[in-house]
Amino acid sequence: MKKQKKHEDIIFQNMIESDDNFIPILSSDTTDLLDEDELPDELPVLPLRNTVLFPGIVIPIAVGRKKSLKLIREAYEGNRLIGTVAQLDPHVEEPTPDEIYNIGTIAKIIKILEMPDGSTSVIIQGAGRFMIDRIIETEPYFKATIFSLKEKNPDTNDKEFEVIIATLKELSARMIQLSDIQPEAIFAIKNIENAPFLSNYLSSNLDIVTEKKQKLLAIDDIKVRSVHLLEYLTYEVQELEIKKDIQSKVKGEINQQQREYFLNQQMKTIQDELGENPLDAEIENMLGQSEKKQWNKEVAERFTKEIDRLKFLNPASPEYANQITYLQTLLELPWNEYTEDNFDLKHAQKVLDTDHYGLEKVKERIMEHLAVLKLKNDLKAPILCLYGPPGVGKTSLGKSIAASLGRKYVRMSLGGLHDEAEIRGHRKTYIGALPGRIVQNLKKVKSSNPVFVLDEIDKVGADFRGDPSFALLEVLDPEQNSTFYDNYLEMEYDLSKIMFVATANSLNTIKPALLDRMELINVTGYIVEEKVKIAQKHLIPAQLKAHGVKKTQLQFSKEVIQHIVMFYTRESGVRKLNQVLAQVVRRIAKKIAFEEKYDAKLNQKNVHELLGSPTFSNEKYQGNDYAGVVTGLAWTAVGGQILFVETSLSRGNGKLTLTGNLGSVMKESAVLALEYIKAHSKELGINNDIFENWNLHVHVPEGAIPKDGPSAGITMVTAITSALTQRKVKRNLAMTGEITLRGKVLPVGGIKEKILAAKRADIKEIILCQENKKDIDEIKDIYIKGLTFHYVDDIME
Repeated sequence: MKKQKKHEDIIFQNMIESDDNFIPILSSDTTDLLDEDELPDELPVLPLRNTVLFPGIVIPIAVGRKKSLKLIREAYEGNRLIGTVAQLDPHVEEPTPDEIYNIGTIAKIIKILEMPDGSTSVIIQGAGRFMIDRIIETEPYFKATIFSLKEKNPDTNDKEFEVIIATLKELSARMIQLSDIQPEAIFAIKNIENAPFLSNYLSSNLDIVTEKKQKLLAIDDIKVRSVHLLEYLTYEVQELEIKKDIQSKVKGEINQQQREYFLNQQMKTIQDELGENPLDAEIENMLGQSEKKQWNKEVAERFTKEIDRLKFLNPASPEYANQITYLQTLLELPWNEYTEDNFDLKHAQKVLDTDHYGLEKVKERIMEHLAVLKLKNDLKAPILCLYGPPGVGKTSLGKSIAASLGRKYVRMSLGGLHDEAEIRGHRKTYIGALPGRIVQNLKKVKSSNPVFVLDEIDKVGADFRGDPSFALLEVLDPEQNSTFYDNYLEMEYDLSKIMFVATANSLNTIKPALLDRMELINVTGYIVEEKVKIAQKHLIPAQLKAHGVKKTQLQFSKEVIQHIVMFYTRESGVRKLNQVLAQVVRRIAKKIAFEEKYDAKLNQKNVHELLGSPTFSNEKYQGNDYAGVVTGLAWTAVGGQILFVETSLSRGNGKLTLTGNLGSVMKESAVLALEYIKAHSKELGINNDIFENWNLHVHVPEGAIPKDGPSAGITMVTAITSALTQRKVKRNLAMTGEITLRGKVLPVGGIKEKILAAKRADIKEIILCQENKKDIDEIKDIYIKGLTFHYVDDIME
């Protein structure tokens, strides 16, 4: 008993130390494990799936059937032998006596192991062969009467058998080298001296079907069994060599650049050898990806339909490549995939305030949207249109909105876009077809609710391929964009959760229907004080970092920044200011690199040395020393500016001359002004003879710059009246407004920009239309400080 225990411990240790692919353990070099006296006439019979036990071999088996568990436990407790036979069909759960082989192996139960997962494993050792005479019991397990089968061992001087055994050892070693079996197994096989045991060991270990192993077990003559084993082993080695050869071919084709394609190439070569379609794996991969998508029933059905269509296409045809691209587009689109909004309103306000100085209206609108979204948790995204002069931060504001919401950010420039297919996509039947840029950007950003900036929406073009403005109508309509139709997808896509932010410099070139779909927010220019703050907080730190200059190496005072703003830039935004500051930092960086002396604290003298003479002279009021000179206010794409209307009289026949590169609207304003003065000459104290005997010349300086618009109407009428009456206009006064033939003064736009221009020119008083008072009320006090406003309804005022 003690001896048996020691033997079990060794076997158990071998099982623990072996790898997952259990190699049958060598119990001894003899198959003479069973005495004649030990052999009973009846044995309990254990059916085995996919396993054939050979005499002398120790193997583990998993036992799961109730009948088998009962048989094993009773036999183990009684220290009895059992008979093991293979099933004809391994898939049968409860085999009948007719569904098992009649030749099997008598076995000893060495150990029963209860595994951690609840299953039971049994270690058994083959002790000799037997044949079932008849089954005498089927419950609770099979029991049969048997008779022993003796094995015929070859003569010890049989040279032919020695050669067969040597060949078996060589082939076994070759098979181990070609497969993933541990190389130590070669050493174990070479050290087996008992030829019959070697035959049984290899028969048990060979990876062949159960039917062939059963045939080997049924052979009584060890030599004949070894010959058959040699045949099977030769076939297995040849198969492994072919596999190895295929792998070698693949390896030979691969260079450094192709290394990442190794597995695909190997699979392709094997499939080519077998005559299979290598593209099946790609289809399977797509189907696997589709199971993870959150798309609706319609999209799922469409994808399945297109996959089925792909299977019938010729891989060499262009249509096949188009179909693959289409399916990949469907898989890469973020169907119903959304990022979670950050509803921390204080955080959002902080982000907006940190990134942008001023722009209170825009920030307020964003905070309103966030507040409503937080309360309702389901809101159609608004379509905001930020319009204003260049360089005021319209585009970068989109980035700040995305950061405050915690959403992805995507920007699409519409400047120069003139093909409708750029928005809606091309029909996928065309070669080189692509989805529209809206869908492409969503695919890139992998979210269906990003902040989407449509830059330069006022610069969309149009040609024979259609007008993109009309394609944008569906994109920018909150009532329609939940079912946006892309020509390439040939399906609807939901854009309603996207927060679109459009930017424009001017609203005049945007189609009225498109304008109607957007919420307009005017992003006006900055006054000098605001520009100084923006330079200190944002522009200068960014430029110092970009040029590798430390804060201690270069310092800008408030006065220096103000000087640069007033004399080296003339714009509503800060883009040009940023370029000028970059120029200053760049030239200081050069001095630092060359180890030249310089003043770390800049003053006006240093600025002149670095930037040269001032680019602009300040727009100063030019005085009222002459009658007929009036200061007007105008709006341009780069902000507001003052303009001077000069009028002079000369002897003639009443001719009106206009100069200064004026547009049709300004010319009409001048004609209107003169006609009104003629009609009301009596009230104005003007002699009618003057219109017949004197020519009138109206000039607006800077003739190289085109000027147009209704803002100069009251300026024109005041200048002409001043010249005709020779009465000078009040000092430090400017005006803006449209006029009618009846003498009415009409409101004009761009009031804030015009007020900024007036402040830059040191104007003290401004005349406006009465209806423009509401625009003044909306402007912060800081912008109108030091100005006096006069509101009029009629020219006579």
